[in-house]
Amino acid sequence: MSFEKGVNLFKEGKFEEALLCFNQLISSHPGKTELHLFRGRILTRLGKGEQALADFDLLLSLEPYNTDFISDRAVVLHLMGRNQEAMEELDRAANLDPKNPYRYSSRAFLKDRLGDLHGAIEDYEKAIELDPEDAISHNNKGLVEEKLGYKEKSQQSFKKADDLVGYQPKTQSQELPSIGSKKSKEPESPIRKNSSPSPSKMTVTHFLKTLKSVFGNQESRKEFLQFLKRTFGGKNS
Repeated sequence: MSFEKGVNLFKEGKFEEALLCFNQLISSHPGKTELHLFRGRILTRLGKGEQALADFDLLLSLEPYNTDFISDRAVVLHLMGRNQEAMEELDRAANLDPKNPYRYSSRAFLKDRLGDLHGAIEDYEKAIELDPEDAISHNNKGLVEEKLGYKEKSQQSFKKADDLVGYQPKTQSQELPSIGSKKSKEPESPIRKNSSPSPSKMTVTHFLKTLKSVFGNQESRKEFLQFLKRTFGGKNS
């Protein structure tokens, strides 16, 4: 088994086979960062949170200030229902990487899910301050403002998001596909769906689908997009 074979199995959605491959590779090369990183992500995809956490704990023992590893670990903790710990990890990532807008938009997403709506808006505003052309953060800020009853503010946020993606709304309001969808020939707008499904119904698949609708293709999101598209890619699109 080779690393490339394991990655290909993973990309094909053959997670059990990919896990066997990476288990063998780690037996031969224990402590090698990229092997444990992929295995941690595979285990997360398989819903084996405790085992995934062990890999991310090992990675952080080797690189304690790697904010990508910290963010990945936060996702695992959230999927396990350990939300306070997940939030602490996202706080740590933001403190270590304060100029990266992704650190704030990802934390805002979790705050929104946990009901801290004012805290979510603050984080989205920080993300927008660092990346004013991030349509996704403008859109999601509007969703939170809508929940709080700030109708005028939410409409302003939605309009800014629409302007950034070049969308011109029709006279009649309608449900629109998310950015990147091929279902419509019309210019596309950020989706207006609630970004916070019921925590009691959250599954790995549901969470990953939700995140893919929330985070865009901004350069600042490259770490987590790799986590979603390359690591969890394809099967849940």
